[in-house]
Amino acid sequence: MFPGMDKRAMEAAMRKLGVQQRQLEAEEVVIRLKTGSEIVVSNPSVTKVTMMGQENFQVSGEYSERAAQPSPQQLQPVFNDEDVRTVVGQTGCSDAEAKAALAKVNGDLAAAILFISEKR
Repeated sequence: MFPGMDKRAMEAAMRKLGVQQRQLEAEEVVIRLKTGSEIVVSNPSVTKVTMMGQENFQVSGEYSERAAQPSPQQLQPVFNDEDVRTVVGQTGCSDAEAKAALAKVNGDLAAAILFISEKR
């Protein structure tokens, strides 16, 4: 940080100023941009710096850019309890079977009913 200053003196000065640093063990850092892409830092060096009550993260390493990956919430099919009851009512299957079938066909009621009917 300052040329000619040894590491111990720098750490003592930072402690005196209330600056704390902690190295984090990270495998990968992903920054999701509003543009729909992601910056991925592989094998990163991540340092958490706390100064005057504010926390900052310093990230360095090799990075690449890619199209955004869908989040787990975006991957979950959309269906509700009424859909489950409809499938159960039409096929006589259990709630768990109905949910599994709806998940498999991304919430399509007709496809879920056909899927269960064909299995039986």
